[in-house]
Amino acid sequence: MAKKKTQQADNLQELESALTKTEQFIEDNQNIITYVVGAIILVVAGYLGFSKFYLQPKENEAQAQMFMAESYFEKDSFNLSLNGDGNYLGFLDIIEDYGITKSANRAKYYTGIAFLQLGQFEDALDYLNDFKTNDLLLGPVSEGAKGDALLELGETDQALKQYQKAYSDTDNELTTPIYMMKAANLLESIDELEEALSLYEEIKEKYPDSDEGTNVERFIARVKIKLG
Repeated sequence: MAKKKTQQADNLQELESALTKTEQFIEDNQNIITYVVGAIILVVAGYLGFSKFYLQPKENEAQAQMFMAESYFEKDSFNLSLNGDGNYLGFLDIIEDYGITKSANRAKYYTGIAFLQLGQFEDALDYLNDFKTNDLLLGPVSEGAKGDALLELGETDQALKQYQKAYSDTDNELTTPIYMMKAANLLESIDELEEALSLYEEIKEKYPDSDEGTNVERFIARVKIKLG
């Protein structure tokens, strides 16, 4: 019992010593600590102020301007969507004028797709590569669009890698079978028939209700004929 009390007393003494050292450290470095805490407060306050009074208004402006560009994009008026109509900005202006906003980032996606549709494949790649997203649908679509641009530029191997990335990064019923089909078609076109057949059969098995799944049987039959 006496030993236990002695141990408790030692522990208490060690705690008091640690507290004393901490108090002494704070006292010795009071000015530095004050400056550090003050700097942290200023940084946090500055960030909050920047977000509320600068970034958010910029975001609102960009969204208002993008409404018409998106409308032109949906109507396949790609030049107007890119360059604006004189009253509303196009995607290119939004990227330049509102570069730090989420809307400007999304405009890079639209710009990439618009250039792809206009046959300007290198420009399409530039903007699609700059576009960043965690969206489960836009992510694979943007990767697949890079594949389309690369294929048009004759970069077959790179196009295949992009299609594979598009269908493997995110598994969903909407985009996955589309890019599996594109990859399989490309593999078939370069006579990688076994790999193409494997992908066609995977589409049939995993995504039978998709547009690709309902039409894949004829591709399977065609490859089997080629294989003999």
